[in-house]
Amino acid sequence: MRVQRAIAVVNDSRILASRSGVARLNIASRAFTTRAPSKFIVAPLRVQGKRYFSLTGPRYAAASSAAEAALKRAAQEAAELTPEAVLEKMSPEEKHRLSKVRNIGIAAHIDSGKTTCTERVLYYTGRIKAIHEVRGRDGAGAKMDSMELEREKGITIQSAATFCDWKKMENGKEESYHINLIDTPGHIDFTIEVERALRVLDGAVMILCAVSGVQSQTVTVDRQMKRYNIPRISFVNKMDRMGANPWKAVEQINSKLKIPAAAIQIPIGVEDQFKGVVDLIHMKAIYNEGPKGTILRVEDKLPEDLQAFAEEKRQVLIEKLADVDDEIAEIFLDEATPTPEQIMAAIRRSTIALKFTPVMMGSALADKSIQPMLDAVCDYLPNPSDIKNVALDRSKGEAETQLVPYNALPFVGLAFKLEENNYGQLTYIRVYQGTLRKGIYLFNSRNDKKVRIPRIVRMHSNEMEDVNEVGAGEICAVFGVDCASGDTFTDGNLPYSMSSMFVPDAVMSLSIKPKRSTDADNFSKAMNRFQREDPTFRLVVDEESEETIISGMGELHLEIYVERLRREYKVDCITGQPRVAYRETIGQRADFDYLLRRQSGGPGDYARVVGWIEPNSDPEKNLFENQVVGGVIPDKFISACGKGFEISCEKGPLLGHKVIGTKMVVNDGATHVTDSSDFAFSLAAQMAFKKVFHEAGGQVLEPLMKTTIMAPNEFQGNILMLMNKRNATIIDTEIGNEDFTLLCDVSLNSMFGFATQLRAASQGKGEFSMEFSHYAPAPPHLQKELVAKHQKEIEDARK
Repeated sequence: MRVQRAIAVVNDSRILASRSGVARLNIASRAFTTRAPSKFIVAPLRVQGKRYFSLTGPRYAAASSAAEAALKRAAQEAAELTPEAVLEKMSPEEKHRLSKVRNIGIAAHIDSGKTTCTERVLYYTGRIKAIHEVRGRDGAGAKMDSMELEREKGITIQSAATFCDWKKMENGKEESYHINLIDTPGHIDFTIEVERALRVLDGAVMILCAVSGVQSQTVTVDRQMKRYNIPRISFVNKMDRMGANPWKAVEQINSKLKIPAAAIQIPIGVEDQFKGVVDLIHMKAIYNEGPKGTILRVEDKLPEDLQAFAEEKRQVLIEKLADVDDEIAEIFLDEATPTPEQIMAAIRRSTIALKFTPVMMGSALADKSIQPMLDAVCDYLPNPSDIKNVALDRSKGEAETQLVPYNALPFVGLAFKLEENNYGQLTYIRVYQGTLRKGIYLFNSRNDKKVRIPRIVRMHSNEMEDVNEVGAGEICAVFGVDCASGDTFTDGNLPYSMSSMFVPDAVMSLSIKPKRSTDADNFSKAMNRFQREDPTFRLVVDEESEETIISGMGELHLEIYVERLRREYKVDCITGQPRVAYRETIGQRADFDYLLRRQSGGPGDYARVVGWIEPNSDPEKNLFENQVVGGVIPDKFISACGKGFEISCEKGPLLGHKVIGTKMVVNDGATHVTDSSDFAFSLAAQMAFKKVFHEAGGQVLEPLMKTTIMAPNEFQGNILMLMNKRNATIIDTEIGNEDFTLLCDVSLNSMFGFATQLRAASQGKGEFSMEFSHYAPAPPHLQKELVAKHQKEIEDARK
């Protein structure tokens, strides 16, 4: 099959569209592998320009060898097939289809207006018939917030996918763009939803608040976009709010996010006088009129008071582009003025190359300037063929191989998100190469299992639309496929797998158990489902206390899952005090010489290990080193010592938490002819580590959280006092016209219940967000308390 496809792509990409084309390719391989040939065949067989009417005697041998040579040549051409060669042979229809596809995400800080903006996009593209607001004040709620919890709390918890078509005038002709859109959460506790959405998207719209500019979560989202090389356009939302200042946001993108940015629009009026925008590229004024801003009025004449300001900002845009684009730089140095077409082409080039982000302005809630933003998505963000997507070729030592979004090539797709619903497991798949058809058989690269695709749907939030096939570069969902998040699917011909996404470590734990023992089954089902859906949600059973411990990204994260247990599975739970994910480490070198000698009637256990432990150069990792010379400990027992060290690091001697930043060196020892074994040396290494840990200055590390607090200026003193009580390290304070932002590092242990105290100190007007920063030694008094508590738990368990 690979050979047939290769011949087709090399010779003429369109041949695969017809069954007869495939049949012609097939005949050479099929004619000589079935039973013995008949004396005559009805149709002549053509091989290398010669026609054969009879396949007997020497003619059969000649035809056979010619066919074998053709197949060998085709196989070689398939192996040498490059992405460039495939793209050159791509049919014009396929190129046109790909050029009109956009896979984008909407990402921003909490409460920047992502879901409100998405609601307008769906309304203006005709996907929904009415606009509903976040928090469900009208009883309906925004389309993309389909969970009841999301509508109640007014936050996005799960990223939601949808698709729409945007019609745009180009060169006097209406072109239709197909947009696959994912609305992501803003809260740091649900950062994995942003992470997996950005892993599969080609571009993004980064939304900023016109009043607050670049906020803490904007920085996190920017870091995620850079991790996956996602080009973005920036949209300054809430231009109708009191204190709106888009130029502050533009300046902060340049200074804080370190990405060159310039406005391609200026606002016509601000705050409650915000009427529309001036397009700096074409120098036209754009106003939204009619019900819900559906009518776009474009005027060539700019407001007189903005004429000079527009010229100034247009010059700033050209200068910024000259810094990042060679063509505009040449025009600029020649002191000429680039045409609108040249400016647009330069913005597209530099945006896709991750050198620039164009900044637009508007107000989603006031229904203004969303349509120009949709035009910018089509003009400046890449289509699937503009982005270099790579897979790892397992047959070549996981060498990177470029994937080409072409329907005729072998299938490669990535399952990036799982969801459970009434019909079973729903698996979201990004198709990178080939075509996904209903009823097709695919192979899971992780376990080589063969799976059938019984149903393909396009998602519109929580609604589904059945389709029979999905082309390369598209996003869809499938039912009835048992897999894990991050699995790669191929048609079985390619030994490819995609790289996995970044999954942050959990920072908070809770002990949990169902109130009623009869709910154990439902509780178990829910836990399995939550773990499959969310890689940052973890569950372990503590061997000593036999408690079920759930871990996640923060208080809100775990609170949402406990609430979902109650609503979706009717399971009421009892939760214990939140447990912090502490770590243990050492502060100095300590030597050990440990002898394990036990006799129990039969063969005993004998192992002697000599060496030392010391702090590792990498404070996040552990290292085992073998310095034994002369074979006093055989190699097979050395690996057992290493295994014993790993086991010791899983549960530290102080609190039973993981040990990090520790190095163990074994340089001597002794063995016994009959009593030494892997088990004995593993146990000896564990006992030596435990014995010497205290001498090496064993200490407890606690997680410090990068905390951002925003509140009105009048409450600054109250909030500083709250943070001083928690021994927070203040990093930065930014005071605006009305609000101030406080950035600090603070121990997670001291932040429990902070939300209630912040509300009390700021009359409910303050808000905060936390994300993990780093581990640092816990205060001595806290270490003593924690160790004493741990020892008491062990004693109680023994009793």
